[in-house]
Amino acid sequence: MVFYSKQAYIDLDDILEGLLFWRQNSLTREFCRDYVSDIIDICDSLDTKRFHLNALYETHRRYGRKVYKYFRNKNTTWYIIYDTDSNNNIYVKKIISNHLTVS
Repeated sequence: MVFYSKQAYIDLDDILEGLLFWRQNSLTREFCRDYVSDIIDICDSLDTKRFHLNALYETHRRYGRKVYKYFRNKNTTWYIIYDTDSNNNIYVKKIISNHLTVS
């Protein structure tokens, strides 16, 4: 089962808002909702993954021990940072893009 932290919900809201009001490109509401929905679908599938990668960047390790890289396009990668428990439950704690990740 997948659970979301309050911070993860805030991150999803911020992503939606950022897309809706992006100055470089005008995006439709439908596109923006679908974009965030795709991220949620990835998060919801994390409990079915066989392997869970360890978080490498200090920026990520502040939030969780595991990370999933969602390659949205050639310029944007979303890092879904989470923890697991012994029952294979997933606790999504932070969603951050490669544009905000400090290596």
